[in-house]
Amino acid sequence: MRKLEHGHDSASIRRRLAAGPHVSYLRDWVYGGIDGAVTTFAGVVGADLSSRVVLILGAANLVGDGFSMAVANFSGTRAERDEHAHLRAVEERHVDLVPEGEREEIRQIYRGKGFRGADPERAVAVITASRERWVDTP
Repeated sequence: MRKLEHGHDSASIRRRLAAGPHVSYLRDWVYGGIDGAVTTFAGVVGADLSSRVVLILGAANLVGDGFSMAVANFSGTRAERDEHAHLRAVEERHVDLVPEGEREEIRQIYRGKGFRGADPERAVAVITASRERWVDTP
């Protein structure tokens, strides 16, 4: 039997969901490295440089541009986290100041997802029973 990437028992699922999504910078290293290598080789083709110099310049750009892309993605990811924290604070304030408006928002969200009859009210009751769950509900 083929081994799965992660467990599917209740405890494993709970841990995986609590950990949140995995962030990888490999794509940025690859993208930056390819970009650096292509621009280096394209820039030195007409310069009549030795193969060794071209390879050294390509390797330097591979590392430099790969690092640059990874750092840029890291900074962008941090900015996204900061924005998420800001939006969460806004949502907490709205729950405190206009709770009925926030309940109506949840009703409309779940009606938009196809909940009908008493289901939107049940969703509102379940979600708003926990402040943490309420604030986290998009």
